[in-house]
Amino acid sequence: FQVVNPEDVFWKCGLGYPHTSHCLGSGEVMISTLGDPAGNGKGGFILLDAETFEIKGTWEKGDEVPPMGYDFWYQPRHNVLISTEWGIPKVLGYGFDPNDLGKGRYGRRLNVWDWSTHRYVQAIDVGEDSAPLEIRFLHNPDASEGFVGCTISSAIHRFYKTERGDWAAEKVIQVPSKKVEGWILPEMPGFITDILISLDDRFLYFSNWIHGDVRQYDISDPRNPRLVGQVRLPAGIPEGFPGFFLGIGRAFGVLQVFVGGSISKGGPVRVCEDEELQSQPEPFVIQGQKVAGGPQMLQLSLDGRRLYVTTSLYSAWDRQFYPDLIRSVSTHQQL
Repeated sequence: FQVVNPEDVFWKCGLGYPHTSHCLGSGEVMISTLGDPAGNGKGGFILLDAETFEIKGTWEKGDEVPPMGYDFWYQPRHNVLISTEWGIPKVLGYGFDPNDLGKGRYGRRLNVWDWSTHRYVQAIDVGEDSAPLEIRFLHNPDASEGFVGCTISSAIHRFYKTERGDWAAEKVIQVPSKKVEGWILPEMPGFITDILISLDDRFLYFSNWIHGDVRQYDISDPRNPRLVGQVRLPAGIPEGFPGFFLGIGRAFGVLQVFVGGSISKGGPVRVCEDEELQSQPEPFVIQGQKVAGGPQMLQLSLDGRRLYVTTSLYSAWDRQFYPDLIRSVSTHQQL
């Protein structure tokens, strides 16, 4: 077990708030950050020795860096790394405040880096306050495209390499907001917090942390993802049964799993208008206990048959939207 001292990160890198880690072929570990040690926004990357975990410094070179950071993915065959941006750390730490919208405190860009020179070369705008979080290339190592989930705008964008050799993005999925009463805003976005792609590049999964559902799309045509099959967690699930599936995969049509969320019946939120559901879903209960929180991080088994879901996002936001989650014994369930 190794511990990286944050003071070393400060002095050697001038960075703070680490997030995503990836192992590189060079024998190093690379970690993205959200900002600087003072909590201001700053996109950067920490390099560690993979054996000693000694901090070697920063990966990026040059004076120009993005105003924010979060996740990243890279594709050496196309000489590119693309990073995302959530928001300014010292703002995120106080929870979600609608008054922060429209003030440049949440991210809006995909940031493109030259993989070989480690320099920041391009910004792709995906919309004000969109907050692009998790980004994934297709697994095919020759692929020059992938998807990114935008939290606040609740949209999925496909990013791709153009014929000119630069990079662009297009929105391919939009989760409709729900008109509600009893929530922080009159319209409730889905809040997409995680996405993943199956190993065969056939399916895209993503979680709506606030609405409470997990979705599966057929991405055989990446420009036109298709929602497939449907899975419901109805009332009357037998005691001790971890989930009730009506079907999963393209043979059964659309996947739409409600795992907690803020719109279940009996809660403080009343849905006044909904483009997708005819009624609010039943609470998700396992062994007599209501599952607190909403679906957040996802992991798909290698055979694509089991989906693992956690329910916690970030303590300040958990406390704000799902106070019962802080008191729960468990913060994850297996579907």
